[in-house]
Amino acid sequence: MAGSYPSLDEAPASDMFGRKGSGPLSGLLVADFGRVLAGPYCTMLLADMGATVVKIESPDGDETRAWKPPVREGESTYYLSINRNKGSIALDLRDGDDRRIAQDIARRADVMVENFKPNSLERYGLDYESVAVTNPEVIYASITGFGTAGGASLPGYDLLVQALSGLMSLTGAPDTPAYRSGVAVFDVITGLHAAIGILAALHERGRTGRGQRIEVNLMSSALSGMVNQTAGYLLSGTVPARLGNEHPSIYPYEPLPTGAGDIVIAIGNDPQFRKLCHALGLTELSLDPRFATAPARSLNREELRPALQAALARASSAEWFDILTGAGIPCAPINDVRQGLDFAESIGLDPVVTIGEGSEAIPTVRNPITFSQTPVSYDLVPPAHDGDRGQVLAWLEARHGATAAQQRPAPATQRKV
Repeated sequence: MAGSYPSLDEAPASDMFGRKGSGPLSGLLVADFGRVLAGPYCTMLLADMGATVVKIESPDGDETRAWKPPVREGESTYYLSINRNKGSIALDLRDGDDRRIAQDIARRADVMVENFKPNSLERYGLDYESVAVTNPEVIYASITGFGTAGGASLPGYDLLVQALSGLMSLTGAPDTPAYRSGVAVFDVITGLHAAIGILAALHERGRTGRGQRIEVNLMSSALSGMVNQTAGYLLSGTVPARLGNEHPSIYPYEPLPTGAGDIVIAIGNDPQFRKLCHALGLTELSLDPRFATAPARSLNREELRPALQAALARASSAEWFDILTGAGIPCAPINDVRQGLDFAESIGLDPVVTIGEGSEAIPTVRNPITFSQTPVSYDLVPPAHDGDRGQVLAWLEARHGATAAQQRPAPATQRKV
């Protein structure tokens, strides 16, 4: 724990929610004031790695609880996807007693995560400067849409960032309107950036004892995440344009039709192209100066594409996947989400784990990080709104007797794990 407060390791139970894991972040307390996607995704990663995460919600709950369909037994699958391994307490920050509980959680936390509009928490004494007065070792992560300067008042929705950053201008075919990504990609990237910053700040605190504030925003994460496209403009002065599924520099690197279904072929160098030509019975093309090198293929793609399509028409995408993969040629059929999960299972990645027992059990996507000594754990189903009030208040009362904790009795039952 930060400051002079006892750590969770010193408490009678290792975790206020009864978790039994021993992940690399076990013993850390995270005050999660995050909402929607970026903040909750960040704190779920920390929770998977063993941190005790207290999700502080408004009386109405996280907005994503109402984002339906799809649903599972009436609950939003969006909410369920990013809130496992957490406990929930509902607090009205406008209410004095609830506000004091929120402040008490924050002053005992190792990490606080929030993604409110800039300066929104100052009036409640939950901004970094206020929290750091009583908890100078706190790692305080703020997530915004557009930073704290000129864009502070802008709403931070992923779709808006995709539009403003330029990503939508790159998504779709040249003759189609701009499209958004099928996933809120910048929310997810920003959540990852926040988690990386938190882990780095925890390491620094371990060396120096100093806490600090971390700021990330969707717009900066977007420009960083667009990597080669932003760099391409900065270094060449050429504004990237929509190319559909094509690559601006190499070819073939796109879906191509077969006798049944499309297959993605991704040729990154000349030796791979020679292998492709041999597998397709088009060896002469690899010797043709129009196609023999990557720059030449990129320049002459409109001439090369029909020859590839004619050869691929002799078999299905599934058959070509086996043939080309066996020849060491990067390729893939275009799966839907179900097929993607099935493929991951078929190659031994075990992409799905089950949390909970009996009627409460739900499937969830496995955390992609594996540890040889301190594995991630999947102990708690996503919490019901205010479902862990009793445990949180009892823990606070046991630590330093929060007076507000006595105003609502704790339930007799504890969460199932």
